[in-house]
Amino acid sequence: DGNLLKAVLRPGNAYTSKDVKAFLTPLLKHYQTQLPTTDILVRGDSGFATPEVYDVCEANDVFYIIRLKRNRKLQNLAEKFVKISDQTQWQEEETHYYSEIYQSASWPKPRQIYIKSTRVAGELIFSHEFIVTNLTNLTAETAFELYHKRGQMENYIKEAKTGFFFDKTDSSTFNANAARMMVSVLAYNIVNFLKQLALTKHDSGLCVSTLRIRLFKVAARVVHTGRRIQLRLSSYHVYHRLFYQVLQRIQAIE
Repeated sequence: DGNLLKAVLRPGNAYTSKDVKAFLTPLLKHYQTQLPTTDILVRGDSGFATPEVYDVCEANDVFYIIRLKRNRKLQNLAEKFVKISDQTQWQEEETHYYSEIYQSASWPKPRQIYIKSTRVAGELIFSHEFIVTNLTNLTAETAFELYHKRGQMENYIKEAKTGFFFDKTDSSTFNANAARMMVSVLAYNIVNFLKQLALTKHDSGLCVSTLRIRLFKVAARVVHTGRRIQLRLSSYHVYHRLFYQVLQRIQAIE
């Protein structure tokens, strides 16, 4: 649903996967307790291709699917699958999928990897992509389709940054910047809950900049009459109907 589950501000020179065990472990345990019958999948780019991530997931019976960085050993492994014949249609693009058991020098045991080999039309050489996972019953093509859904997560991250200034750190102290980031986290989730609970399916995909114009930055007047407090919108407000529809849905939430 795009909800932001957890965030921690770190120094700008910290590597992507630094302290990932301390970050992931309490998060996974919390949701396993709250949702004991739900399967959890950890999905990450090559910055999280580290045994620490795999070990945490495996220790907590959690699925993971993570992109691997290319290296010479993986390249040689993928090239073994490549077959070229006199019938090869060089003017057409080719994509092939393979699965293999692989063990990196830093891994204590072998793991399942999937390979995607693509040759662009008119080119002679294949380029290879690799993912590692403990989902061993998938086809390689299905595994890559599952990984590529991570692109939607990038859209959520982009919305948090551009719409809620999630990455803005303009204070002179680290703690103040961390507090500001958490305010952005809260604001992001409140708006995301609004999308899920109070907006129609048609409007739930609106970005926060659009919602600000239609619902938040509205000229209105608060009027006290007896025991009632009324919010009177400007008669010129174009989206007054949407405003009251959303308000009614919020009031109906139990």
